Amino acid sequence: MTYRKGESDLVQRGGTWYLIATCDIPDPEVYEPVDWIGVDRGIVNLATTSDGTSHQGRRLGRYRRWQARKRADLQKKNTRSATRRLVRRAQKEKRHATHVNHQISKEIVSVAQRTGRGIAVEDLGGIRDRVRLRRDQRGTLSSWHFHQLGQHLAYKARKAGVPFLEVDAAYTSQRCPRCGHTGRANRPDRDHFCCRRCGLAGPADVVAGVNVRDRARSAWVFVTAPASSP
Repeated sequence: MTYRKGESDLVQRGGTWYLIATCDIPDPEVYEPVDWIGVDRGIVNLATTSDGTSHQGRRLGRYRRWQARKRADLQKKNTRSATRRLVRRAQKEKRHATHVNHQISKEIVSVAQRTGRGIAVEDLGGIRDRVRLRRDQRGTLSSWHFHQLGQHLAYKARKAGVPFLEVDAAYTSQRCPRCGHTGRANRPDRDHFCCRRCGLAGPADVVAGVNVRDRARSAWVFVTAPASSP
């Protein structure tokens, strides 16, 4: 193969044989976007775009709660067999979450490529340290694969030549994209947004996605602006 590097390995996993080969495929040139798709990541809605498309996490949440109950039952047994089954369950849950993230990121990148737009996400680095949650919510946050979803979006965008940006995440869910007013009162609950100044209302996650898109517009102009001569 043209892009193949080094030797290949034949390995057996779970009774199935796999041929593993390393290929170095050059990334296509990134195009100039006509606009941006802002993506807001969350727990209830795993990803919501500025177009209004929502990828809900209810099914994944139910699956994780079911797995948590099964793990609790196995932990009570405290046997070698139960320990092995716990490891297998943890791996299965991880694979399932990865599959969901692959599906979401593939769809978003496909829409961006088809419409000639770029993809922008919030920079959520350190969010686990910043967010304060109730004790019953901590398990949900620790199993939230938001970072992996961002990684999938980044590398799939790179493979497709789609521009990708991370923007400041501050107040994206509290800022009105029409008048700029920012305040906690703009978001009376998790699902709804209503600006106390101009009255703009809508789904809170979509509004956050629009704010991410708008920040990407400004950031891209700054990144691509020619350097001023001395």
